[in-house]
Amino acid sequence: MIATTSRPVPMASPADHPVLPALLSRPYPAVMGVLNVTPDSFSDGGQFIAPEQALAQARRMIAEGADIIDIGAESTRPYGSKPVPADEELRRLRPILSEVVSLGVPVSIDSMKSVVVAWALDAGAAIANDVWGLQYDPGMAPLLAARGSPVIVMHNRYNVDADIDIMKEIAAFFTRSLEIAAKAGVSRGNIVLDPGIGFGKTPEQSMTALARLKELSVFGLPLLVGASRKRFIASVTPSEPDQRLGGSIAAHLVAAKAGANIIRTHDVWETVQALRVARAIWDKR
Repeated sequence: MIATTSRPVPMASPADHPVLPALLSRPYPAVMGVLNVTPDSFSDGGQFIAPEQALAQARRMIAEGADIIDIGAESTRPYGSKPVPADEELRRLRPILSEVVSLGVPVSIDSMKSVVVAWALDAGAAIANDVWGLQYDPGMAPLLAARGSPVIVMHNRYNVDADIDIMKEIAAFFTRSLEIAAKAGVSRGNIVLDPGIGFGKTPEQSMTALARLKELSVFGLPLLVGASRKRFIASVTPSEPDQRLGGSIAAHLVAAKAGANIIRTHDVWETVQALRVARAIWDKR
C-alpha cells in the first residue's frame, strides 16, 4: 500500500503559472468541461466537430459553471482509439481554439504531442493535458518547462493487467513522470496528477483508484479526476455512455470527498450543482 500521509499542495513560486493557484483556491473542486472536436470520442464523437457547434458547446459549458475548457482533437478513449497525425489534430483545432480562448476561461489542450501543445499554447491555451504523463513524447516536458505551462500528468497503460496492484502501478508511473519533469525543469507547482480512470485499467481497478484516491496525496500535488461516463459505471449498472450521469456524479463526489481538486466532466451543470450542494452539506457537520 502507498503511504497515505497527507501533504499540503505546494505554495506557488514566482516561476509558477498563475492559472493553477486561481483554480485551486476555492472551497470545492474546479470543474473542467470536456470539448471533443473529434468524430470518434467514446461519448460525444462527432457532435462538436463543426466549429460553430464546438463554440456553442464551449459557451454553454461556461454558462453552466465550467472553470476550464479542455479541448481535444484526437480521441484518447480508453478502448479502441485510433492514432491521429499531428497535422489532423491541428486542422481540427485551428478554427476553434482561439475562439474558445477568447471566451475568457482557461483552456487546456488535450494532446500527447508536443507540436500540437506548442501550437495551442501559442494560440492562448493555458494548460497541457497529457494522457501519457510526459512519457509518450520526449519533447513534451522540455516544451512545458520552457513555457512555464501547467501540465496534467495522467496515468496510462498500453495493456490492461487485472493481476497488478493498480495503486502501486499508478504511484510508480507518477514517480517516473515527476523524474522526467524535474530533469526537464518543469516546476512542481505547475503539475497536476490524474489517476486516469478507465485508462489501462479493468473496471475494478478504476473503482479501486477512486476508492483509494487519498493515497496519492503522498505526492503533495493537486489531483484531477475524470470519471465522466466511463465504462466502469456500466460494470455496476449496465448503461450506455449517455446514460451514466448518475454514476459519473457518484464517482466525482467520492473523488471530491477524497481531495480531488479538479473534476473533468461532460455534464457541467449537473456536476457543478452536485459538488456545491455536497460541499454545503459537508460544511454543516
